Amino acid sequence: MECRYCDTDHSDSGIFRQETAPGSSEFHHLQQPVALDDILVTIEKWIALLPGTHHSISVTGGEPLLHVDILNQWLPKLRRLLPIHLETNGTLPAQLAELLTHLDYISMDMKLPSASGCGEDIWELHRQFLEIAHSSQVSVKIVAGNTATAAEISKAAEIISQVDRNIPLFIQPLTLLDGRIGISVPHLLKLQELASTALHDVRVVPQMHKLLGAL
Repeated sequence: MECRYCDTDHSDSGIFRQETAPGSSEFHHLQQPVALDDILVTIEKWIALLPGTHHSISVTGGEPLLHVDILNQWLPKLRRLLPIHLETNGTLPAQLAELLTHLDYISMDMKLPSASGCGEDIWELHRQFLEIAHSSQVSVKIVAGNTATAAEISKAAEIISQVDRNIPLFIQPLTLLDGRIGISVPHLLKLQELASTALHDVRVVPQMHKLLGAL
């Protein structure tokens, strides 16, 4: 599933970027696939450089839950160093159930049909996913542009509230490729107001990696 606002490069280049030091914005270009032992050495070094600074190891993508077999092997070893934070599109409930015992935090995207082109069927997948994720520490994120409708936000909030009204919802204003914000402030705040009628904790948070020019 690729949303219209997706900024992930899905091409197989055979290389990946690794920061030379945490937060340096300077990168090595290394060959893929990378060995788990090399990842463990890097994380151990970064923890030693900035002790107490790192909250967790974020497993993101693409969609990490497409790689359940390798994550089942890797996550227990990574989790000895730091808690595991899964970032996911929230559409693969069976795969989540396989990994749940290795996860500490889950950041679940809810894909609005107007942005994803997936139609209404995605709501049921999101509901099933959230019911499983709720046994972990879960939050929900929605990227909203001007195409986001009141009905979509109300539906998303309804699904979340049926599981737990206390699950945090983060609405992220869409950042366009040229850096402009792709939603008007009145529309954004109206969506927040609508979601807040069903949920206790609804926040507007920018896409920080784009704001900072990171990664």
